[in-house]
Amino acid sequence: MSIISKDLEQMGTDDSMSDDVFEDDTLRAAPTQRNTRSPTGYPDYRPPAETPAKSYADEDMPIHKTILLGDSGVGKTSLLVQFETGKFQQGNFSATVGIGFTNKVVTVDGIKVKLQIWDTAGQERFRSVTHAYYRDAHALLLLYDVTNKTSFDNIRAWLGEIREYAQDDVVIMLLGNKSDSGLERAVRREEGQRLAREYQVSFMETSAKTGLNVEAAFAHVARSLVAKANPVDPSRLAVRAHHTQEQRSSCPPCS
Repeated sequence: MSIISKDLEQMGTDDSMSDDVFEDDTLRAAPTQRNTRSPTGYPDYRPPAETPAKSYADEDMPIHKTILLGDSGVGKTSLLVQFETGKFQQGNFSATVGIGFTNKVVTVDGIKVKLQIWDTAGQERFRSVTHAYYRDAHALLLLYDVTNKTSFDNIRAWLGEIREYAQDDVVIMLLGNKSDSGLERAVRREEGQRLAREYQVSFMETSAKTGLNVEAAFAHVARSLVAKANPVDPSRLAVRAHHTQEQRSSCPPCS
């Protein structure tokens, strides 16, 4: 799997970046090691032990640009690394700077869908750069941190930007990440469901740490993209989320 990082153009005197936009100064000063780069700057990134061989058919498949959005620190990079490698990597990682992406083929209902998944910086100073990527996006995954009420409150602003800059028919999914946090939770699942219904977008809770619903979220996006190209019975697009035992007993079905 090829992993490509994209450099930012100069953004002014205060926000200018070096060519290595995904690592901070302390990481660049470390001794040089021959490691595989993470799609978005994880210094301790470890790729899968085995990478499935690509087929020529996969190379010729249409690419569906899928962007991860949300405040800084909500777990966008962790979600992408979990989806790509099937693992959560412990450690203290610097915030994503700029834009990076990776390609992955997802099979839903016997159909292969090639997703080009973009991780973006959540900081305000990079927002104008992120806007440019909305315009040709096929799908947007908007994340908040269930332990951070501010990140949830900011979802309305993010949705406002999406409505302004993205295509009208873009697939949007709202994800409440870090659902494994237990007593640290500050946003109830019902609140996420209610907001998703208000904006008529799909919703589920995820955990990049345990892997809960990570694959299910991308599978739902892929299934929605297939449905856009080939209209089907809407019931096939129901969110197929998994819940913990505690959630099964206390929460209504996903919206």
